[in-house]
Amino acid sequence: MPASSSSDLPGLEKSLDYTFRKKSLLKEALTHKSFAHEQQKKKILFNERMEFLGDAVLELIVSEYLYSTFSDHTEADLSRMKAYVVQESSLADAAVSLGLGTYLHLGKGEELTGGRKKPSLLANAFEAILAAIYIDGGYKKARDFVLSQLVTKMDEFDADNFIFDFKTKLQEISQARFSVLPKYVIHKEEGPEHRKTFEVKVYIEDTFIGSGKGKTKKAAAQKAAEAGINKIGNDNEADV
Repeated sequence: MPASSSSDLPGLEKSLDYTFRKKSLLKEALTHKSFAHEQQKKKILFNERMEFLGDAVLELIVSEYLYSTFSDHTEADLSRMKAYVVQESSLADAAVSLGLGTYLHLGKGEELTGGRKKPSLLANAFEAILAAIYIDGGYKKARDFVLSQLVTKMDEFDADNFIFDFKTKLQEISQARFSVLPKYVIHKEEGPEHRKTFEVKVYIEDTFIGSGKGKTKKAAAQKAAEAGINKIGNDNEADV
């Protein structure tokens, strides 16, 4: 564990915008089981139980925010949006922005294998920190913390037209019907560097099912996915 991590918890509290009354909660949230298991002569609490609680608190806060903010969206829409916000990569990104990896107590094995940068470990640490704040300061403080870290992701939905995320929809259909993921291939790039147009083709296994053009690769892939959905048939499944 880096020397700076144990001595600069006030620095972490500043990043979290929360000062713990019970510092032991913060230390527990930062302790991975690999570290605790190496301390054979001491009983050290580690953060797995906090991850469990943090996951539940996170689900409630995000669900409440989405329910209140996107009042015209369906239950299926809200579920998809929530899954996007609480996915491992989103939480790991938030953990990285807070510098959580620097502060973690890791066992030697995790340290040597780059545990401080592992998305799964960082996402779990984020949930544990959330649980620690909830226990120490209550629901409002926990909610303030989550919104400060994840509200931008939640507000991306309108900006990116997330409800019509055809790539996600096609992935769900493809997995359900064919047990495989769609494959996207950049077929063509045209135009000058500052005004490029991209064409993306999408395949299920080796079968071409659609193509799309856009000013970005992301936009082209979305249009390709939409074409693919129309090609294989969506059957208007409300819950897909």
